[in-house]
Amino acid sequence: MPTLGYALFATRWLQAPLYFGLVAAQGVYVYKFFNELWALILRCVSGRATETYVMLAVLKLVDVVMIANLLIMVIVGGYETFVSRIGLQGHRDQPEWLSHVNSNVLKVKLATAIVGISSVHLLQMFVDVHHTSRHALLWGTVIHMAFIFSAAILAYMSGPMARRSEHPPAPRRAEPTTATPAPEPPPAPGPPPAPVPVSAPAPAALPTPFPLPAQRRAEDPEAREAAGAEERMRAAGFPVRKVLEEFDESHPRAFDRDTVARLGKLDFVTARHNAVFVGPPGTGKTHLAVGLGVRACQAGHRVLCATAAAWAARLAEAHAAGRLTEELTALDAYPLLIVDEVGYTPFDPAATALFFQFVAHRYERGSLIVTADRPPARWTEVFSGPSVPAMADRLVHHAEIVRLDADSYRTRHARAAWAD
Repeated sequence: MPTLGYALFATRWLQAPLYFGLVAAQGVYVYKFFNELWALILRCVSGRATETYVMLAVLKLVDVVMIANLLIMVIVGGYETFVSRIGLQGHRDQPEWLSHVNSNVLKVKLATAIVGISSVHLLQMFVDVHHTSRHALLWGTVIHMAFIFSAAILAYMSGPMARRSEHPPAPRRAEPTTATPAPEPPPAPGPPPAPVPVSAPAPAALPTPFPLPAQRRAEDPEAREAAGAEERMRAAGFPVRKVLEEFDESHPRAFDRDTVARLGKLDFVTARHNAVFVGPPGTGKTHLAVGLGVRACQAGHRVLCATAAAWAARLAEAHAAGRLTEELTALDAYPLLIVDEVGYTPFDPAATALFFQFVAHRYERGSLIVTADRPPARWTEVFSGPSVPAMADRLVHHAEIVRLDADSYRTRHARAAWAD
């Protein structure tokens, strides 16, 4: 049965020639466009072009362009949805709608495009009303209203369908009758484990996820979604709530806005890629990392955020208790982990080895956002041991690296206040 299912699924490639045929049809429309344009230019140069003729000719050109746009939408979106994924991640011209395209979204976009094309056709008929029969005007208007009505129904039906596809119901789990979690069993007797030394005081422990409420909140899907996002943001342990829209883009001297905007679509989370923000203190690295984390929580992803020293303490504790593998596996439930402030605390070879296992385990399994005061090529100044190059190599292989070059935002405002 699995072989039969795979064979039936492979028949989707039979549609590939159809999309190449649509590419040829688009070439025909390109020829038609320039043919109409050349005829319009000749009529205008010879002085035989009336105002009505020019308007009708321009509407024909617009009509051809809109149909060509419809073809592009069907070719790219349909091929991506029904045949095979198109690897455009990271391309500067990737259309925004393609990152979340599905058959439902594609149908709505096609319906709206058809309504637009019908509007242009109807406008042509009314502009040339003296040469159009009342019968043609009546049926053209009726057909156009039918397109509008069907598109409105399709858009109305697509809302609940899209919400169900983006937020499938979670599997039922047995929950304790009380909100207090059961205590963990005491550790086995023995000599206390030796902690991994770091060059900073022991940081606070990483946050733990909040327990699910015993009673569901309101039945309103939007209220449930907002409540779930709020719980995910509280459980993430962000040092402060920041959003990408509040970032002062005018402060950094060097700032790749296109890359940050691309990261804001969260495609890197679904692709299990990484993001690295590099720059001096006070340039907004943590703001951008937390802003992406908040947006991921709002999109339904679980996130954990902590400093590099806190991650080192957590990994050392799990290693000393003999459960490092279980700890790394448990972190797989979080599509996005944020490691903040790499470079401010040096780590010895033991802590570096734990970080290498951490990064190696996350490689192509989940996404990491790392903020650092120096690029990964100089991490030998922070981490020590032979595993540093391998750790940096795995981190940057599927990563967007954003460099921020500026004076400290906090210091600049402190100096301004002193001057005042």
